[in-house]
Amino acid sequence: MLETVTARLARAVTPQLMEDFHRDGAVCIRQIFTQEEVALLREGIDSNLQAPSPRAKVASRPDDPGWFFEDFCNWQDNEAYRQFIFHSAAPEVAAALLGSETIRLYHDHLLVKEPNTRQRTPWHQDQPYYNITGRDNVSMWIPVDPVSQESRLEFVAGSHLGPWLMPRTFMDNQAKWFPEGSLVDLPDIEGDRGAYPIIGWALEPGDMVCFNMLTLHASGGVSGPTRRRAFSIRFIGDDVRHAPRRWRTSPEFPGLGETLSEGAVMEHPLFPVVWPAGESGNIARTTSDA
Repeated sequence: MLETVTARLARAVTPQLMEDFHRDGAVCIRQIFTQEEVALLREGIDSNLQAPSPRAKVASRPDDPGWFFEDFCNWQDNEAYRQFIFHSAAPEVAAALLGSETIRLYHDHLLVKEPNTRQRTPWHQDQPYYNITGRDNVSMWIPVDPVSQESRLEFVAGSHLGPWLMPRTFMDNQAKWFPEGSLVDLPDIEGDRGAYPIIGWALEPGDMVCFNMLTLHASGGVSGPTRRRAFSIRFIGDDVRHAPRRWRTSPEFPGLGETLSEGAVMEHPLFPVVWPAGESGNIARTTSDA
């Protein structure tokens, strides 16, 4: 008999796991997704790779023997993504971790590193790239391929409690979001790894990592014959508010500033309620460039 979502939640999201999440800012949840859910996500990823959106980008250098591909905000056009986001265990896990009365989708993010990709994902926080404020948030990083120790996500435990750090472009280290000098610069974590409480997990399909959008994280390249496809879902809870920027956020939500004021709750068709189930009614496809 298939394990119900409620049973999976009770087994996986224990009081200890929630304590770890709030203390460290990152946790691993083993086998929370069924084989069918993972297959659905693979279907969505394959469809996305065949027809990338205008937001897609290659994040590896031209001389890299592999290929690092990213795409964003495709749930409205990708039926498999939509089914996974709204009907897998993900929304209930977000609700349990955040303790919020309402959970909204913020955005989806595809990350694919093909075999022999040298490009690392450097240390960074996610939230400074975004157009939101608030601590009630969680990013879910969900692989559909095995992830080795070498290719895993790594986190600096407890860094979500610290300051916002300067977001920079990954390949040329430019400050294109906040003005230079307005935020503290990232420390040299790779140069002194022993000075930081670094955590991370090798993963199998069905596992996922959940982390706060301010938790410092990074990942390695991918060697050998195995590709690394991962789907990330960003959820937001009760205290998150709109924070319009004067610069282009990543991802960008064109026109949102004209319809959602600064400090407003993220009540907008781009950010539908995913929990409690049924709160959004029938999820209609909306037309947007975001």
